[in-house]
Amino acid sequence: MRKDIHEPKVEGIAMAVVRETDEEGEEAWYVYVINQREEALENVLVSSRGYGELEGEARKTSEMRHFLDRLEPRSWAKIERIVEDVFGLSNQYWLSYYLGREMFDKKYIFLAGSIEEGNFTTVPLLEKRGVLIQ
Repeated sequence: MRKDIHEPKVEGIAMAVVRETDEEGEEAWYVYVINQREEALENVLVSSRGYGELEGEARKTSEMRHFLDRLEPRSWAKIERIVEDVFGLSNQYWLSYYLGREMFDKKYIFLAGSIEEGNFTTVPLLEKRGVLIQ
């Protein structure tokens, strides 16, 4: 029965979109995964895509996949650069990882129009300002 299936709850993991200076000195937006736990995450897979409507037309982005062997305790990893052109879409990041022998997964969705300065907060561990989903 479905009620008998144990789905482990994701806790202490966040995704953030942060504006910072890139290698050329220009302002850019980056997506981070943040491990606030005291344990390392193993075999971390992040699948990203955007979808929604822009100018009255249905749009979707290509799906990208990013893999990390390990994300150390109380650390973060830069996943990808994100362009402002897709802020009008919902941007989904589906994270899966292992803690020991148990697999965890969770979807983080930055809704259309939510990546803006009015929604900024201080991102834990990074100590930068950005939009955070826990």
